[in-house]
Amino acid sequence: MSNRIALAVLVLAVATGCGSPSAGRGADLQGKVYVSSSVSEQGKPRAMVEGTRVELRFTDDGRLMASAGCNQMQAPVRLDDGKISVTDLSMTAMGCPKPELHQQDEWLSKLLGATPNWKLDGTNLVVTGSSSEIVLATEQPATLEGTWTVDGITTQDAVSSVPAGVKVTISFKGGTMTVDTGCNMNGAEQPYRLDGQTIKTKLGTSTLKSCGPVDEVENAVRATFENDQATHEINRSTLSLTNASGAGLKLKK
Repeated sequence: MSNRIALAVLVLAVATGCGSPSAGRGADLQGKVYVSSSVSEQGKPRAMVEGTRVELRFTDDGRLMASAGCNQMQAPVRLDDGKISVTDLSMTAMGCPKPELHQQDEWLSKLLGATPNWKLDGTNLVVTGSSSEIVLATEQPATLEGTWTVDGITTQDAVSSVPAGVKVTISFKGGTMTVDTGCNMNGAEQPYRLDGQTIKTKLGTSTLKSCGPVDEVENAVRATFENDQATHEINRSTLSLTNASGAGLKLKK
């Protein structure tokens, strides 16, 4: 090997960092969705509201979509020089069931608005601000199998939040579906089958006692499967279940 070739190999090895964390290029993030695996603040773990995580989506047309568990944020984004630079970061104004969720939204909005650093560590994205660091992994596609938590009640043109303090889950496992509301629907297994995007099942009988705010969600579950079937659609970590009239449920994994 000539001295010229050896020098070129050495320069290439230094430039690539031999696999060490790298600021990378903005194009490396485009079209990808990242979800947090760890969040720290001032060097200590930051506790997220139960059931939430940070999600960052970098679109192919140069926008950042972000969420900390309640409202959605978006803005045009530049990723030059290892910086996340957003312009006019906007946020939806959905009423969150817990004040801690609003605080979490504000924390993420402030972090993204302060031009944090970013780098790739293997396949992980690391976002670092003045006092916070988020490590995010590439999102893996969700499947119907598993347990989903009802996150919203839908009509033809609107989505309303689940009442505060109410937790309702729907689980799909090995051909059986289980609805658990903690009241009338208490986790009895019912067989289901898929016909394309349609889930066909019978909810079965249940008690009809009043359960306060849980009643609203139980009624929505019954309406969703009013004809013993519902159409399902999975978009990332969100499952939509709808009946023939377009009403139904939004669920998160």
